[in-house]
Amino acid sequence: MKNMTSAALRSAFLEFFRQHGHSVQPSSSLVPGNDPTLLFTNAGMVQFKELFLGREQRDYVRAATSQRCVRAGGKHNDLENVGYTARHHTFFEMLGNFSFGDYFKKEAIHFAWDFLTKELGIPVEKLWVTVFEEDAEAELIWLDDMGVDPARLSKIGAKDNFWAMGDTGPCGPCSEIFYDHGENIPGGPPGTPNEDGDRYIEIWNLVFMQYDRSVDGTLTPLPKPSVDTGMGLERIAAVMQGVHSNYEIDLFQALLKAAAKLAHTDNLDQSSLRVIADHIRSCAFLVADGVMPSNEGRGYVLRRIIRRAIRHGYRLGIQDVFFYKLVAPLAEEMGSAYPELKSAQAQVERVLKKEEERFAETLGQGMKILEACVAKMEGTVIPGDTVFQLYDTYGFPVDLTADFARENNLAVDHAGFEIAMSAQRERARSASSFGVDYSKGIILEGLTEFTGYEHLDDHANIVALYHEGQEVDKLVNGQEGLLVLDKTPFYAESGGQVGDTGQILASNAIFEVTDTQKQGGSFVHKGKLVSGSLSKDQACAAKVDQANRKATELNHSATHLLHAALRHTLGDHVAQKGSLVNAERLRFDFSHFEPVTPEQIAHIETLVNEQIRLNNPVSATVMPKEDAVKTGAMALFGEKYGDEVRVLKIGAFSTELCGGTHVERAGDIGCFKIISETGIAAGVRRIEAVTGEGALEWLASREKAFAIIAGLLKSAPEKAPEKLEQLLDKTRNLEKQLEKLQAQLASSAGDELSGKAVDVAGIKVLAVKLDQVDPKSLRDLVDQLKNKLGSSAIVLATVEGDKVSLVAGVSKDQIAKIKAGDLVNVVATKVGGKGGGRPDMAMAGGNDPSGLAEALAQVPAWIQAQLAQ
Repeated sequence: MKNMTSAALRSAFLEFFRQHGHSVQPSSSLVPGNDPTLLFTNAGMVQFKELFLGREQRDYVRAATSQRCVRAGGKHNDLENVGYTARHHTFFEMLGNFSFGDYFKKEAIHFAWDFLTKELGIPVEKLWVTVFEEDAEAELIWLDDMGVDPARLSKIGAKDNFWAMGDTGPCGPCSEIFYDHGENIPGGPPGTPNEDGDRYIEIWNLVFMQYDRSVDGTLTPLPKPSVDTGMGLERIAAVMQGVHSNYEIDLFQALLKAAAKLAHTDNLDQSSLRVIADHIRSCAFLVADGVMPSNEGRGYVLRRIIRRAIRHGYRLGIQDVFFYKLVAPLAEEMGSAYPELKSAQAQVERVLKKEEERFAETLGQGMKILEACVAKMEGTVIPGDTVFQLYDTYGFPVDLTADFARENNLAVDHAGFEIAMSAQRERARSASSFGVDYSKGIILEGLTEFTGYEHLDDHANIVALYHEGQEVDKLVNGQEGLLVLDKTPFYAESGGQVGDTGQILASNAIFEVTDTQKQGGSFVHKGKLVSGSLSKDQACAAKVDQANRKATELNHSATHLLHAALRHTLGDHVAQKGSLVNAERLRFDFSHFEPVTPEQIAHIETLVNEQIRLNNPVSATVMPKEDAVKTGAMALFGEKYGDEVRVLKIGAFSTELCGGTHVERAGDIGCFKIISETGIAAGVRRIEAVTGEGALEWLASREKAFAIIAGLLKSAPEKAPEKLEQLLDKTRNLEKQLEKLQAQLASSAGDELSGKAVDVAGIKVLAVKLDQVDPKSLRDLVDQLKNKLGSSAIVLATVEGDKVSLVAGVSKDQIAKIKAGDLVNVVATKVGGKGGGRPDMAMAGGNDPSGLAEALAQVPAWIQAQLAQ
């Protein structure tokens, strides 16, 4: 048996299948393109999902990949086990070979067995196989064709050996190959009572998709059975390198040593080091694929993984920001196989460093609270309300609390935490006035030919009609519904560009299209029949709203120029993170770590408008994806591309992959104006802009507003800024003078007020309302009164309209019995408010002045009660 590095194994696998007629495809992004059902790419088959479902065609029928995968959220979540077991990871590589209606069980089994036993030289006696208990065909292939010893073949039930894409749809039996790690490791063969041990480890799974499962559970044979296989690179590397734990393979050893160096330890066999080594892989690749830390969705999972790694660094005694320093050794280890990691290295380091700096304060605060709770705790269970408080108030992830508990032989009250979470969700639901209407899902088959690049109107036939989620043969006047045509000039929403609107016309019938969406290969026209009736198979004319489409095209082409201008101005780290293009404006989200300065905004606008004036042609060319990448074409965030792609060029300034509709020349855009720049997430900025007529209208509205301001200032427009600055300076000086006068008045009032204080058990108590005094002067006056009165408790109030402002002060010698925060709330609760502050000074507000007089009158009695306790 050969001793092979992980890189050599990856290459050997792909070359083996290349020689057997497979098209070797690159790993897809960890963010599944156009697939909202998945949080992350979690298996090799994800990028081929549409192929397996028959919704997409490519120029190959068999493929092989080394797919990077993440399982750290949703249904497939291995996060809590990572670092404590030999084979759980958040990030792993899946080696896979696939057949799309080409070869089936016999060939798939032959390929797997030959690669393992001949190419890698693994002894046959070290391998064990399983089949689905009802799959006699696969069993015979293993026994008769491959000559596997019947004693090393197990029949397994549907729970482990029958795969399904979902509750309905493609499914089929599995066959697995296990490796025997030896007698010195406990555990029995698969299918036996001791199968959960670590001796026999699954290294390859072959899925035979041969049925279509209906809603009632009926299995119908597929016309073109397919094969989906997967073998974990880390697991087979452990076999070939003669080790039992995945963390002992070469891929991890360099990372473990780098992490150990940061922790100043020589002991690599620590769970915290394994957590860090695993987590840097998932975090770095997620950021490289465009995911940013945030509080929702994929970004939240990334944030959890980062914070878990940082927490384990804290446990190892690492006090400085460290996690980002592991990106370099990771890029050194895996950059050759995944060059996108190398190119994004600087960006990944920036993101991880910033996130760690943000979390440092939270981590320290959360750990102190957690440790204090455990020190006072009776028993061994951390209360659910404590776990919730850490999570809700301090942003301390629940899995970090669970990690702490595990390391200290404690348990977490998960049930109590869920009760607290449920109560919070209920509060959120009660506070919300919004609702969501989820339409029934519609499964469409077939393809719509898109003619909208060349035409804005075309003749077509209606191939399907839907009303209220159900397919119908006819739509009548007044009904809302969905139309599917055999061909259409209507662009379906994609790549940030909204779907077209317009009309579909038939004899005496008008269907107003309000949106166009794409489902599978079908274009779905959503709208309302405003006259006549429409029937399936009826001929019609499809007419796109030309003005709406043209305005949208201006904004879409400008988006490409904006993207290029951002990279020219801010740097190559800028990458698109989302966009929205419609007839009114464009919105563009991009990676950048600080606000874009006014000077940079001006430069970006200048670059885009220069390109508009150059009036270069806009060209779109369809070519193989590999050729497109060689030309330097950039892919857009969140889009999924086939083997043939559309490359859009605007002169020599912008080259990107894009399926949208565009202007013919850059000059058609007219002009470009940025109207806002904001931050929307950590490391993600958003620009909104307008073009063409929209830009002219925006500029005209600003010019009109400026003229009005100049008129009010009684100034020529060009001198208005100078005149406004003079007025602002004058106003600031007057405010300072007024503040000084109010302070003097308050000081004079202090002498008079001190005489109104009453004696309560030896201390001076004053509770009064003052007129025309601002809150800051109230605070100063309370300090003056405390100095004048000595041992004292004071409440001062002022009213402006319906707003009540309160300040309470207590002399230092009395704060042991009287707290200023409690005192101010005695009054605040009577005027519809609440407040707080230091023991010697507190503030509050309210919105009900009617109760003020009564509340102030009760203060001496309340003081008397406090002193009597």
